[in-house]
Amino acid sequence: MKNPDHARAVGQLLIAALLWSLAGVLIKGLAWPALAVAGGRGLIAALFLLATTRGLKFTWSRVQLGGAVAYAACTVTFVIANKLTTAANAILLQYTAPVWVALLGAWLLHERPAKADWWAMVVALGGMGLFFADELRWISVIGNLVGVLSGVCFALLVILLRMQKDSSAVESIILGNFLAFAIGLPAIATAPALPARGWIGLLALGVVQLGLSYRFYAQAIKHVTALEAVIIPVVEPIFNPLWVLFFFGERPGPLALAGGILVLGAVTARALAAIRAPAPR
Repeated sequence: MKNPDHARAVGQLLIAALLWSLAGVLIKGLAWPALAVAGGRGLIAALFLLATTRGLKFTWSRVQLGGAVAYAACTVTFVIANKLTTAANAILLQYTAPVWVALLGAWLLHERPAKADWWAMVVALGGMGLFFADELRWISVIGNLVGVLSGVCFALLVILLRMQKDSSAVESIILGNFLAFAIGLPAIATAPALPARGWIGLLALGVVQLGLSYRFYAQAIKHVTALEAVIIPVVEPIFNPLWVLFFFGERPGPLALAGGILVLGAVTARALAAIRAPAPR
């Protein structure tokens, strides 16, 4: 039988991915350096979640703190990877996370991947490879290694949030945002003053692209497996350049379009299978 909580969680994951995908087009309008943007949006997201979430309980447990560290590490290493290698390399390498979740989730969460998960991973990663084929250049070994590390951190974040499915994962996200702010504070202190339009963009990044998206994500992860929580949002790196196309006119090539169709097809099929399936144990 269909499980309404599970089906709703799949929808929340897709909404979170759609909100995440706004990062590229919003960051393009900001004159701040990347670490300053990461720290500024982290502070705004943390304050937004504190103000809008009831019943918060900071236990300071190892899992809660581990989730916070993984969150901050994921966002910071992704920014560093973008500085040391191409943006295409950074996002593609971060979205190797489903592989790490499949390997670590079976060990730490006892959630074994289904055949549909493996097929979705293969098709989605292949589609992303096509999508970014025109831009992939292995110009920096260090940057690419940091990109892989970002994917590992993303996988650890998903697993640690899933471990808190019987309590609340929002606290880890709030703490992680404060930690990201602390890391970005030196860059914020030396950054130039933002105009009014820049502050609107930064607020949108903190409230909508980060705060609201992770609120949906934290609610969803209680009712889906860790692997579903990282495979279904894989549409994010496809929508990201589509927003840039819409607002800035940067057109993807034919390989990118073919890759986007593959990714969307794989995620749609996996999402439909997830909606029809019973809730995960």
